[in-house]
Amino acid sequence: MPPVLQSESSTQDRKDVPARRWLHVAIGSGVVAVLVYVLAVLTPVGQELENAALRGADQVGATEAGNASQGLDQITVYSLAVAVVLIAAIGLLRRRWELALAAVGVIVAGQIITQGLKRYVLPRPPLVSLTGHYADNSLPSGHTTIAMTVLFAALIVVPYRWRGVALFFVLSWAVGVGAYTVTAKWHRLSDTLAADAIALALGCLASWWLARRGLVSRHDGKRRIPRVLIVTFTALVGVFFLAFGVFFTVVLVARDGLDSALRDDTWIIYLSAQSLASAGSIVAALVFLWSWRRLEIR
Repeated sequence: MPPVLQSESSTQDRKDVPARRWLHVAIGSGVVAVLVYVLAVLTPVGQELENAALRGADQVGATEAGNASQGLDQITVYSLAVAVVLIAAIGLLRRRWELALAAVGVIVAGQIITQGLKRYVLPRPPLVSLTGHYADNSLPSGHTTIAMTVLFAALIVVPYRWRGVALFFVLSWAVGVGAYTVTAKWHRLSDTLAADAIALALGCLASWWLARRGLVSRHDGKRRIPRVLIVTFTALVGVFFLAFGVFFTVVLVARDGLDSALRDDTWIIYLSAQSLASAGSIVAALVFLWSWRRLEIR
């Protein structure tokens, strides 16, 4: 009799897992990625604002720009391979090949989709005057996609009790990567936001697949205060970056007019773009963490 009751309880736990939430978030993320592309790449105003941010990045000090480029240079095929092996190893050590497959799949699919969209699918029409390699399409950002998919893969594969630790360390690195791409002028703000949305969609699809296979159940244990503090701190930092980026951009345009801001305030526009890039990574991470709230791998 007890085994029957335990089986019924496990079945009920699986049924109670809200798997559809991951599909809804994935669809919403896809919509966000499309909107970012349309507003930033297919409109003259969007291109002008992002070009102004690139000109503002020219004013960054040599040391800061060098640190940004050095940080991005550390992301190579070899470092990505090491991350994939570590992620897979955690899943296999937990004796869940599906877990390892889903987590690694997020990282690999992220690069296939990002590079395919950037190189072969998405055009960047010449709506404003611009020459050189800045006229080429760079959306989505491959570096940001790597950072965010590694983050989501880590959150999927680590045990529930270590999820807050993984968020703290990997998100700090991922946010830095997104900001570095703007500082080093490797990418525009829209490139990082689109990459955040694509990575979030892939992480949610992988989570949905795991839930459909019955591997996700509810966690009924006590809340861990350190994790709550980490999430609260992360949210406050995200709000700060978001408010800074939006406020100064809106104030500049309202005070000086768009043409004047694009001509004379490129440094502030750059700082706003960098802040919004950081905010985008944090928001995507918190949304994904929310989708796994009180849920764990069986």
